[in-house]
Amino acid sequence: MPPRSEPLLWVQLIGAGVFPLEGLLLLLLLAGSDPGPVPGLERLLCWALGALAPTVLLWHRPADVWSLLFLQTPLRARRPLQQRLSRLQDNLAPRLGLALAGVTSLPLLWWLDEHAAVASSLSPLQDSPRLVVLLLAAGLLALMLWQWQQLLQALWLLSRRSDTVAAARPMPQAELEEQRLCLGLPLLLLDPLPIATGTPATSGGRPGPAPQASPAAVASSVSAPPVAATAPVQADVPERSQAAEAEVSTDAQSLAAEDPEVAEAHPTGETQPSSETEPPADAAQASGEPRGA
Repeated sequence: MPPRSEPLLWVQLIGAGVFPLEGLLLLLLLAGSDPGPVPGLERLLCWALGALAPTVLLWHRPADVWSLLFLQTPLRARRPLQQRLSRLQDNLAPRLGLALAGVTSLPLLWWLDEHAAVASSLSPLQDSPRLVVLLLAAGLLALMLWQWQQLLQALWLLSRRSDTVAAARPMPQAELEEQRLCLGLPLLLLDPLPIATGTPATSGGRPGPAPQASPAAVASSVSAPPVAATAPVQADVPERSQAAEAEVSTDAQSLAAEDPEVAEAHPTGETQPSSETEPPADAAQASGEPRGA
């Protein structure tokens, strides 16, 4: 399956929208206390604790891409696709992005600390000790670096092709524990996303319409007579006519036997209709025969 079927990779992309809020929170934290006698040294110490040390740690042991800091996918329950993606996670491009973020976090911290006085009335840590403010700011910087690396790794893995992922060797549990920083409770179990790969599509990328029958085939199926239904009716017509003729001849013979006059008027070899089936008056007058009593 392609990497796009892993939902946790898409969840990691949410960090891109959280960075502005975390930057605003960092400004409010730094506004909780006035700078000390050596503000430059304080900023360097805060950056070293919150950015430099996490950058070095995440360079040697990258954050596990299946971890959300407080929750993670259990190591024993990971699918082969997740293990292959963990192998592809070890690449130079995400590490270089992490190093760039660690370096640029120093001027960001410096600028926010210089302009933190404008938000002093909104800070949740008003009149707090400077050490407490710097420690909280360092922790927030470390969280931002963690999310930044997870964002870069998710983008990197989502851009990999399916054949590249299939060719990668799955990463066993022992290597994951040694080479990845797996933080969080092992309670995160998400099913893969259903992504169709063999659906025929048109030029626009949407599934094409279902094949329809041609008008000629539809017309022939509608106009074709039911041969099996009409065959018994056609075969039954001669049998009914023969039965009717036999019945008429029997009636004529019986009438001739009872009435001699009728026998003289109607010879034996002719078939005449019985009294029940008299011809109409107009037909009798036209033929010149007397009408029966």
